[in-house]
Amino acid sequence: MRILMAGVSGFLGTRLVDRLTADGHQLTRLVRHPPRKPDERQWNPSAAQLDPAVVVDADAVVNLAGAGVGDRRWNDEYKRLIRSSRVDTTTTLAITIAGLAAADRPAAMLNASAVGWYGNTGDRVVEEDSPAGEGFLADVCRVWEAATRPAEDAGVRVVRLRTGLPLDRAGGMLKPQLLPFRLGVGGKLGSGRQWLPWISMRDWLDAVAFLLARDDLAGPVNVAGPNPVTNAEFARELARQLHRPAIMPVPALALKIALGGFAHEALTSARVLPGVLTKAGFAWAHRDLPSALHAALTE
Repeated sequence: MRILMAGVSGFLGTRLVDRLTADGHQLTRLVRHPPRKPDERQWNPSAAQLDPAVVVDADAVVNLAGAGVGDRRWNDEYKRLIRSSRVDTTTTLAITIAGLAAADRPAAMLNASAVGWYGNTGDRVVEEDSPAGEGFLADVCRVWEAATRPAEDAGVRVVRLRTGLPLDRAGGMLKPQLLPFRLGVGGKLGSGRQWLPWISMRDWLDAVAFLLARDDLAGPVNVAGPNPVTNAEFARELARQLHRPAIMPVPALALKIALGGFAHEALTSARVLPGVLTKAGFAWAHRDLPSALHAALTE
């Protein structure tokens, strides 16, 4: 396939570029700087600028663009960036796609979203038909997903990737925990009772490739593993695999001091199940946390 991709330089984007290229797809990368490579095309989503001719040649569009939610301490300015970096890119792509003649539109648009859509679900299990929750990230996800509507209304197959927490030692939620756990001072966050919708990196990449190929799947898809665990369970398993204790819980107050507004989201419980992928027969490489963590730490 000829795939137009945004968000190519991020934690997930760099890995997906490698995977899709290895699968034989032809990628065109959307970048904000002047093109430096033959496969790059410049755009300016903050100003809603994208040459429609860039989209015409694509069989599919994949959009993973967005400022990292855990990269910095949250303040009002960074929260605005988290929102605009997602909504502006999605809106620009969706409107550009919708403005093309029907024969020139890509067949599919896979757009990033997050399990933050559901807000704090406590112990309640949620799947793709569950409504949006409350809180900052839930609000962001709501407008983020709504921004895909022009492409959907134009007849394009739109998949909203409600991604969980991909496990990779080089980034995401796992990387910052490795040092304290290796030093023997790691532990659960807050009460530890909050549910974590983890997914192995291999399964995340496989799921995106699966959704690109399955033209019968559209709408929201929970890209999370089939067996979520509590934060306390996660801490115990990570400590076991690193051969260290997990006896130093991080109090909620300390998280609020260190993370600002992000602390609330870090303590949110999301017991999310991948209903669409399961019903579609997706084959999991890592169905349980021990195997997923082992892969993240050794592969």
